[in-house]
Amino acid sequence: MQTSALSRRSAIFVLMAALNIGLIPMAYGEPAGPDAIVGIWEADDGTVKLDMFKAGTELQARMLYGNEIMEADNVTFKKDAKNPDPGLRARSLKNIIFITGLHWEDGEWSGGSIYDASSGRTYNCKATVKDGKMHLRGYLGLPAMGQTRSFHRARG
Repeated sequence: MQTSALSRRSAIFVLMAALNIGLIPMAYGEPAGPDAIVGIWEADDGTVKLDMFKAGTELQARMLYGNEIMEADNVTFKKDAKNPDPGLRARSLKNIIFITGLHWEDGEWSGGSIYDASSGRTYNCKATVKDGKMHLRGYLGLPAMGQTRSFHRARG
């Protein structure tokens, strides 16, 4: 009788351990939800910091810091000198909204546009979150014809 209780207890333990091990990948592999992108993100190389926020049904972002939008003193923001609209060329790049139109669909944010102040060009963009990192892709035409930057959540 002692052997039967021990083997039953061992079987239950093994079953519970197997269930827990089987559920671990599901917890970490869970796709990001539509609000997972909201917040402050910093490029992995430290050159850009942005604030992703909801604006109605879409997501937008403003640049908080970027080596391309700051003067050499790292305090003063540059002017939007290369903007195709001459009326906007005198504005400061501080807190401009440079990502617009991102919508949640099929596990990613897509359909957006990203403004590159260093060239004055606007590109299509999409974003995904995987393993706690945001991957932001800017492209012309097809997503394969673009560049992806990786971001992590900013601390503090």
